[in-house]
Amino acid sequence: MEYSTILYSVSNNILTVSFNRPDVFNAVNEQMKKELLDAFKQAEKDPAVRCIVLRGAGEKAFSSGQDLKEYKEAKSSMKEMLEKGYNPIIKQMRTIEKPIIGMINGVAAGAGFSIALACDMRIMSDKAKLIQAFVRIGLVADSGSHWFLPRLVGTAKAFEYAATGRDIDAIEAKEVGLVNHVIEHTNLEQFTYNLAGKLARGATKAIGIIKRTLNRSLTMSFDELLAYEAMMQEVAAQSADHKEGVAAFIEKRPPVFEGK
Repeated sequence: MEYSTILYSVSNNILTVSFNRPDVFNAVNEQMKKELLDAFKQAEKDPAVRCIVLRGAGEKAFSSGQDLKEYKEAKSSMKEMLEKGYNPIIKQMRTIEKPIIGMINGVAAGAGFSIALACDMRIMSDKAKLIQAFVRIGLVADSGSHWFLPRLVGTAKAFEYAATGRDIDAIEAKEVGLVNHVIEHTNLEQFTYNLAGKLARGATKAIGIIKRTLNRSLTMSFDELLAYEAMMQEVAAQSADHKEGVAAFIEKRPPVFEGK
């Protein structure tokens, strides 16, 4: 698929996917939904991709969420728009066994906020802000926000953000656990790609299993989780990365992981 609303580039085993509609604060239209889903599916299949950075083009926005002008003219129902558009993207992001870093370079609002929450880590500019904007137009949070928010910040804060739709600045986002790091805006890109590089050079197979196990742990009992961990550890133990890690430790040298 040729992309017209996103940018897709791979360098040093890092895939950068950028929302690319900066003139409308990277608002998500129907074409972008198709392209985002395709991009993450391509990333899943490509062995050259070992870490993904999701960001917004331009200086002002990560993504402002749904393109409301397009939505107003749409013939499909809201339910259909979510089931066919956003939900498959969120599911793909959560099941791809490669780390996704959300580089929040500007405002992330509505579905843009939800997509940021679907990332494995979030690095936020000190000038950015997060907004559960749905209630501002008489809607409820969607695209997974009701699932992510209470798990990150607890039910009381999740309700506050969803019910008031107020701006959340970078300081508060870090304090409540919505983001991993807040970085000075001019250093955001360097910090993010340094982290992405470490993950891309890491034991990709193990990182993927960690993501899978954390996802499963949220719906398991403790005993079920212990059994699942043991099973996943056996899978990791059969990987080439594990063998390389052990060899490097014994030989007192840095490991060279290949993600296999």
